[in-house]
Amino acid sequence: MKKKVSFMCTAFRDGFQSVYGARVLTPDFLPALEAARDAGISYFEAGGGARYQSLYFYCQEDAFDMMDQFRAAAGPEANLQTLSRGVNVVGLDSQSSDIIKLHADLFAKHGMTTIRNFDALNDVQNLVHSGQCITDAGLKHQVCVTMMELPPGCVGAHDADFYESTLRQILDADIPFDSVCFKDASGTSVPATVHESIKRARKMLPEGTFIHFHTHETAGISVQANMAALDAGADAIDLSLAPCSGGTCQPDVLVMWHALRGSDYDLDIDVDKVRDAEEVFKECMSDYFLPPEAVAVEPMIPWSPMPGGALTANTQMLRDNGIMDRYPEMIKAMGEVVERGGFGTSVTPVSQFYFQQAFNNVMMGPWQKIAVDYGRMVLGYFGKTPVPPDPEIVKLASEQLGMEPTDRPPLELNDADPKKGMAAATARLAEEGLEVSDENIFIVAACGDKGIAFLKGDAEMGVRKVDPSAATDSVATGAGGAYSVRVDGRSFDVTIDGDQVKVGGKVFEVAVGDGAASSGKQASDAGTQIEVAAHMPGKVIRIAADVGSWVEEGDPVIIIEAMKMEVPVPAPAAGEVAQVSVSVGEQVASGACLALLQPA
Repeated sequence: MKKKVSFMCTAFRDGFQSVYGARVLTPDFLPALEAARDAGISYFEAGGGARYQSLYFYCQEDAFDMMDQFRAAAGPEANLQTLSRGVNVVGLDSQSSDIIKLHADLFAKHGMTTIRNFDALNDVQNLVHSGQCITDAGLKHQVCVTMMELPPGCVGAHDADFYESTLRQILDADIPFDSVCFKDASGTSVPATVHESIKRARKMLPEGTFIHFHTHETAGISVQANMAALDAGADAIDLSLAPCSGGTCQPDVLVMWHALRGSDYDLDIDVDKVRDAEEVFKECMSDYFLPPEAVAVEPMIPWSPMPGGALTANTQMLRDNGIMDRYPEMIKAMGEVVERGGFGTSVTPVSQFYFQQAFNNVMMGPWQKIAVDYGRMVLGYFGKTPVPPDPEIVKLASEQLGMEPTDRPPLELNDADPKKGMAAATARLAEEGLEVSDENIFIVAACGDKGIAFLKGDAEMGVRKVDPSAATDSVATGAGGAYSVRVDGRSFDVTIDGDQVKVGGKVFEVAVGDGAASSGKQASDAGTQIEVAAHMPGKVIRIAADVGSWVEEGDPVIIIEAMKMEVPVPAPAAGEVAQVSVSVGEQVASGACLALLQPA
């Protein structure tokens, strides 16, 4: 008799994150969810992870409203699972005890069934309180061991012994759980390690414990890894639906069904109904921009373990900033960043810390600028890394951030931080004149300024869709069009429509005049003033020094956001701010003049 294999359909959470950078509007996908439900699928990933923040950051939607709609569409009996990052819950930064409890309570209130809960460093102390809160809220707790294969040539963690030790620590800590997941977000764990790790877990865990395995197709071995997990005793795997399957996602339900034909396993699906559901899903997503990197296996991922869920989120941001051409350099730089950072599992938030540091190393020079969260990680502020980080990097981080290394638990640090917690979020809501509710408190705690912008109605729309008429119209009229323009080796997406030019999301009014006259005017306006230039592309989020204020060399003049980092643009010399050339919300290119200083 064949063994029935359970699976969770990840299409509407991890699938969206791994293909579209989590930027998908709820009304667009609900018909596909209903079709999947009608095909007999009843276990769905429904939210959390990057799909929480992305709705506020890019979609002008409330994640709690999305969860309510998801429950209504999936039906009352569906097992709806979300993803939580331990003490970080659904953000990049870690949270206080009361916010972690609020997360579990709100996700239960808004119709979720199960929370998959992991710590990217496999620091078990970060799972204790969050796991208890999930259970106390009446939710099922799926506790995780996070996996990846180390870059070739590296040793020290992420083998079967390490995962066995992590699971033993979970058991010894008496963390309540309903199931155990071995989670490989980068899809790099080799089948032999997967098999050995789950085989040992099956022997360690109480009889009948539900074991789940999660991987991605990014490195091209997801089907083999799933088979290894099943052969070792796993009960469930994660699968997705086209167009959000394969490539950076989980393997497709149909692909896995085919791989299991003739074996001792059965997905127990109506394959024709699943095919019909996929056609509905493809139609729902037909006008979304499908990044080419989302549908391909990347042979270099074992050397630079970028998880599928972070890969397209970052490439979307690189496209937003017109620097997608630098992506291969950043991926190449990740290997060293992982190795010197202590081998935390490359899954959000740690994968984002890795990419931010790789980004800085490419854009500013190797190790010239420590990314704040990467620096905090190597200094111990997110917990203990699997192996000690490179002492040279720890020293650099301490010097640049002005912070000492710590071994205090993150929860203890956060509970003592007056800027974190429900009281701080409540005060911020009151200060902004916004309604104080549990949902709003959590939105502000998890999303900060962007959460406030959403609640005020000022959120931006960052969903990337294809306009099939744009290219046709511009060709027909003989004017305008969509182009990829290279300047000094950098690529920019440019759309021209009459006297309007759109570059990186910003619209410029343009006119053609005499070049010589224009050049002379620019030079005379500047005089002896000193330019404050952007050293990387990004969006202006704050003016740090107003016109008329005095700044010393190195003082921040403008704050831009790039790759989810706040990056100060410093004064190149002392002087009075004579002109601020940009406004908050403006997208700027690398090298753009942001302000002018009048030296003494």
